Amino acid sequence: MRIAWIGKKSPFCGNVTYSREITNSLLDRGHQVSFLHFAQEESESDNWPNFQEVSLPFIYKSQVYTIPTLKATKVLTESLREIKPDIVHASLTLSPLDFFLPEICDQLNLPLVATFHTPFAGKGAKLISGTQLLAYQLYAPFLDNYDRVIVFSQIQRELLANMGVRDKKIAVIPNGVDIDKYSPGYSEVKAEFKAERLFVYQGRIAPEKNVESLLRAWKQGNMGAGSKLLVVGDGPLRASLEPFYGAEYGIIWLGFVADEERRIKILRGADVFILPSLVEGLSLSLLEAMACGLACIATDVGADGEVLEKGAGVVVNPKTARSQLRTLLPLFQDHPELTTLLGQKARNRVLDLYTLSKNITKLEELYQEVLASQPVGLI
Repeated sequence: MRIAWIGKKSPFCGNVTYSREITNSLLDRGHQVSFLHFAQEESESDNWPNFQEVSLPFIYKSQVYTIPTLKATKVLTESLREIKPDIVHASLTLSPLDFFLPEICDQLNLPLVATFHTPFAGKGAKLISGTQLLAYQLYAPFLDNYDRVIVFSQIQRELLANMGVRDKKIAVIPNGVDIDKYSPGYSEVKAEFKAERLFVYQGRIAPEKNVESLLRAWKQGNMGAGSKLLVVGDGPLRASLEPFYGAEYGIIWLGFVADEERRIKILRGADVFILPSLVEGLSLSLLEAMACGLACIATDVGADGEVLEKGAGVVVNPKTARSQLRTLLPLFQDHPELTTLLGQKARNRVLDLYTLSKNITKLEELYQEVLASQPVGLI
């Protein structure tokens, strides 16, 4: 199958990881993939497959949204006409181009699938940020124009359906993780940081990630000298937080770690993974930690609470995350048998429901379903 993938390769975020893992796997299964993305520079080759690339011009891009140039629509249309894919898959980048894609593909007689990543709060909860609520309200009328829209959980499906996206247009395909690459194994990370017990946060240092609640809980929990908290990631709040939560409290700031092997070694060497977010989609970082056999604590936002159901981890309320973490962190520090058991359950949960292989099989089935429903036509 010829697939035109529209997504992001930079700056690093969950959308980037999603595009890299899915396109790599599609190529491994014998599909032809062309990757269209916003780029002005040579993109990093780290773990990216060798495929045809098309650069779409842009004015600005960040981890959150992208502003294309006026010329981008023309470049995209002409590129799709030249590539002649069987199907177009857009990993939505929160750019104005997302709204024009259905019209472009309709003109070219190309079936169009989208993955909608925008994070959200938990079931029955008000979306925490006006930005997230606005994104859902803004996108819902346009998502109904796609042939299918992929979301990561039933909760997200219900949210979009309540906003007017027809149920038949929505497909639930959770994120998946490579269980061979992300797996328990030997690591020297504990020795490197002189830690007896190692806790990890991995993600952006931004308001929606609620990192300060974790840091305050750690500081107030009077964690022992042998316990260390690794903060992996970067973001706008790092400069204001790092001076107040440093090495004197056993907190080590590693910044953004680009090397995937290094990130895997950190996870393999750790005992506990914490994700205190206020909003999420379905965190790939959480799935990666679970696959590596870590005990996981996450807030009940997005689909993360759903992932940790049935004893696969500990789910906390985002409104009371600090007080709950203040209790849980010393408990996990003092009871290694508890973290070992939870780590085993986390790994098994991923094996049952969140493997990349199952994700790709479901995606291939969705492509075939969409293609079968299309009228015969030529570009």
